[in-house]
Amino acid sequence: MSTLTYPLIDSATMLRRNLKRMLRYPGMTLTLVGMPIVFLLLFVYVFGGTLGAGIGSPSGGRAEYVNYVTPAILLMTITAVVQGTSISVTMDMTEGIVDRFRTMAIARVSVLTGHVLGSLVQTVLGVALVTGVAVAIGFRPTAGPGDWLALAGMLALMSFAFIWLAVALGLASRTVESSSNVGLPLVLLPFLGSGFVPTDSMPTALRWFAEYQPFTPLIETIRGLLMGTPIGNSAAIGVAWCAVIAAGGYLWSKRLFNRESTR
Repeated sequence: MSTLTYPLIDSATMLRRNLKRMLRYPGMTLTLVGMPIVFLLLFVYVFGGTLGAGIGSPSGGRAEYVNYVTPAILLMTITAVVQGTSISVTMDMTEGIVDRFRTMAIARVSVLTGHVLGSLVQTVLGVALVTGVAVAIGFRPTAGPGDWLALAGMLALMSFAFIWLAVALGLASRTVESSSNVGLPLVLLPFLGSGFVPTDSMPTALRWFAEYQPFTPLIETIRGLLMGTPIGNSAAIGVAWCAVIAAGGYLWSKRLFNRESTR
């Protein structure tokens, strides 16, 4: 076998391990995916009538608002699901299984790669489930085949970036309890962007923050691909943010994991 073959085989083994953990503890996945669904139902059925009438569309109302808010909920699904990645990584680091892996003849990189790939599968399933619920309550995208393909690539890039950040946060956490809370800002930031109301309806200081934080261009890109609204430079800015987050999360994870290895 080549030098590259062994890390691939070990990574596949770790991926299978993480998928089995997902099946063994389905409650965590359902809880993480359930939160975006609750927010979707809450904002559409409780606030949708009023907020939909105020987003500037002639039709307005709840039917209009579900199309507006669903892109934000999809991004929130990604950030919610990756919280499970932080928890899983912290569990491995604190329960001693990683120390056992280090005594075995396996590629070191496969331990984290298994978490990343497993979380990517979990995120895809979560996004598909939330999209199905959104369609069931009235979400009607106008995307064509090319838009759907671009959307899939963009969501995969977002997931990859936030997963690596979640891995780093999990490695930095000392307890499972702390790792379950450290990712909450990722879930809350979409509220301070263009996800639920247009940024031009916000006070000046908050509008400035909303327009320049990373979640707004990501949401606008998703919304543009799904609903045919203008994207402008949001896609380029969103891709740049994803690259920065992914690179930062990877380098931070690598440093923390190597530091743990030398103890």
